[in-house]
Amino acid sequence: MHSRRDALKLALASAVGGSAGAASPAQPLLGLVMPVDPAVPPEARTMYPHGIRFEATGLDLKTMTPQGYDAVLERIAPAAQALHRQGASAVVLMGTSLSFYKGAAFNRELTQRLRESSGCPAVTMSTAVAEGLRSFGVRRLAVATAYDDEVNQRLRVFLHEEGFAVETIRGLGVEKVGDIFNVTQEGLLRFSVEVFESARQSEALLISCGGLRTLDLLAPLERRCGVPVVSSLPHALRAGVRLLGASGHVADHGRLLAM
Repeated sequence: MHSRRDALKLALASAVGGSAGAASPAQPLLGLVMPVDPAVPPEARTMYPHGIRFEATGLDLKTMTPQGYDAVLERIAPAAQALHRQGASAVVLMGTSLSFYKGAAFNRELTQRLRESSGCPAVTMSTAVAEGLRSFGVRRLAVATAYDDEVNQRLRVFLHEEGFAVETIRGLGVEKVGDIFNVTQEGLLRFSVEVFESARQSEALLISCGGLRTLDLLAPLERRCGVPVVSSLPHALRAGVRLLGASGHVADHGRLLAM
């Protein structure tokens, strides 16, 4: 009886500590391979403030172009290895275009490389958004991106290979990584609505680029467009958290996170 009471006290103390936001070594660690900034994006802790730890490492991507992606490919496996050494139980490659730019087969190969180099479950941002779209059973897409026309065309090919029909795809034309910070929330919301309204037969809206801050736009866009919205950063975090065995549920931020 005493040991049972002691165990309950210990469990209660742990729960109280967790509610205060204190990290516990027992909490699983999700490793994030970031294309640019080696910092954990604030959305990670906004979405999952308790129960999961995050660690990030960066690849120092300079441009969102095929040449820029080629320059950092060989850094991905060592980054995943480093995260595993730090205790990561799963790894996410947090770069949509970095994983789709050579097509669906390459994305699968890259995922396998991540698994083999880290020794743990792994997912790419491209896989996360494709799986998110499939969860709604949709096929026809409107796609808003940060990219230029060449990268958009590569995304169109990737999505076609994944079984989707791209009704329209438009980008903001960003090439230099630093320019992504010039995209405002208001401007991104307006641009995304314009892209969707140019192809109203679309069954879902995809917003592609992990550098775009979309978490707070998901619910407003879904209300405005009347279709599911899937975007790179929040839904890649969801996919990574699910690799750790959690549900990935987040309230009030769109249909996919509400699942």
